[in-house]
Amino acid sequence: MPTQQEIRESVTKTIVETLEKGGLPPWRKPWRNDSNSGFPTNIVSGQKYRGINVLLLMAHSMAHGGCASKYYGTLRQWNKLGGRIKKRPDDVPPGRWGATVVFWKQITKAEADEDGEEDQKSYPLLRKYTVFCIDKVEGEHLDRFRVGYGEGEIQTGQIQNYLDGKMAIVATGADIRHGGNRAFYSPKEDFIQLPHQSQMGLRDYYETAAHELIHWACAEQRIGFRGSYAMGELIAEIGSTFICSEWGIEPTEDLENHAAYLQSWLDAMKQDSRYIFQAASIAAKAADFVLNFSRVPEPELAFAE
Repeated sequence: MPTQQEIRESVTKTIVETLEKGGLPPWRKPWRNDSNSGFPTNIVSGQKYRGINVLLLMAHSMAHGGCASKYYGTLRQWNKLGGRIKKRPDDVPPGRWGATVVFWKQITKAEADEDGEEDQKSYPLLRKYTVFCIDKVEGEHLDRFRVGYGEGEIQTGQIQNYLDGKMAIVATGADIRHGGNRAFYSPKEDFIQLPHQSQMGLRDYYETAAHELIHWACAEQRIGFRGSYAMGELIAEIGSTFICSEWGIEPTEDLENHAAYLQSWLDAMKQDSRYIFQAASIAAKAADFVLNFSRVPEPELAFAE
């Protein structure tokens, strides 16, 4: 069984390799406008994958032919649902047909201090699992979870997504001011500055708003992120795509801002295998903070345990 450090190093290596290949980073994986596409989701629980697992699943999809559907499950879960994993193609190396996800939880352990008294200390516990996208699963009875079988009206759907995004932004109560040619969050005065929507186009506007809302959520009086400027930008970069995916707005392929920080992110990941875990975890927490103002319960899947 791999150690906690080996798991972190393996996960970090996957993300680093994806970034070093160029193109889109794993959190910007494009998807189709279909209800069965989008944020990676477990087929049994209906729960969306979080944190580092989102990056791992998107990186795997981009590296191995792409997975159109958002639904994933373990071998055992698919077998229980009557599905069968397709045979691994000869051009896919062993161990690469499925994607790695990490189960993480905080455990508490009593340890003796220098005076011999017990002190409760917390440690992260990591375990690796392999999951498969439904695109790699046979079974006609599962077709309703595949892309092309779900709902999806490109024009009216996108308009509704932007309206949902607008309502979600308003629901936060954040002080958002419009004007000028810059987008930023002012920690000192606690407000977000954005250019007018007409200056940017709809998709750019909402993605930029989501980015600045992550900075707003990370403020000391909210979730209280404390770290380097580069780490803060990585959190906002990842977190904004989490928000946009829930709104159903596909991130743009404009990587101008991303490129400015890429090397510093890569250097930090190589030096500290915890770096990307921390960034993804805080990004998920900040995105949840923003989205919880307007979230409504999602319908359960037809399959549930």
